Amino acid sequence: MLHSKTRDAMLFQIVLAIFLTIILLIILIPFWRVIVTAFIPLDIYTREGVPFFLSPTKWSFEAFRQLLGHSMFPRAAWNSVVITLLGTAISLFLTIPLAYGLSTRTLPGRKLIMTLILFTYLFSPGLIPVYLLITGMKLTNNYLAIILPPAVSVYNTLVMMSFFEGLPEELKDAARIDGANELQVLWHIILPLSKPILLTIGLFYAVFFWNEFFTPLLYLNDNNLMPLPVLLRNILISASFNEYVEYNAFSSSSIESLKAAGVLITMIPMLLIYPWIQRYFTKGTLVGGVKE
Repeated sequence: MLHSKTRDAMLFQIVLAIFLTIILLIILIPFWRVIVTAFIPLDIYTREGVPFFLSPTKWSFEAFRQLLGHSMFPRAAWNSVVITLLGTAISLFLTIPLAYGLSTRTLPGRKLIMTLILFTYLFSPGLIPVYLLITGMKLTNNYLAIILPPAVSVYNTLVMMSFFEGLPEELKDAARIDGANELQVLWHIILPLSKPILLTIGLFYAVFFWNEFFTPLLYLNDNNLMPLPVLLRNILISASFNEYVEYNAFSSSSIESLKAAGVLITMIPMLLIYPWIQRYFTKGTLVGGVKE
């Protein structure tokens, strides 16, 4: 009997390992193709297309040179950093108290508030009402036009609320008995125990604002406010029509290389941040516990 269970467990582990390997290959193969496309020289691309592997001596940085060498690139990168940091800070500032309030089961009108929040999650107002609202508030050519509409994510709020509900109620009651108000309970008790969820939700917001593309096209007409994804999009469109100054008949990179290089440039910052935060995803939410 014991031998049978051990054999079944080993078989399950083998099947699971094969399944996860297939999933890994499904993810890695397209990603590797993007990398090869970004670094492939024009002559090899013209002659062979995109090979699966490149010779170590055949890698070309011309596509990155053209994108990074654009006169607007430093400004666009700075705009993306500002939008990401400011948007993440404002979103966390609004999401944390909302999630904490909803996690309090004795909150008056909690069910009604939850219903209204879920209603906005299921039914979007649409593009035109939001556009009229933003223009009516004179927020065009302003970072706030990108930051404020998606500042509070219902999904992120519900995830954070669930985390707060899992914290021991005894800690909150002890702080209230000592005379702490709800703001002090949140600041001194809840937030120090919530580092994993704060970093996780903060990463979700940061990735969203860093990749924000469509909203800046609607509300930002000033080139000095253009974020990085919009600049890369404009460069690629110009290159496609042979209007990009540094992309001409004598260029040593293809349009596909420029596209792949643009993808890598925009994803590198998040790839650098994610490994540092990932360790908090599964980290214990409480250090110690409540002693009886």
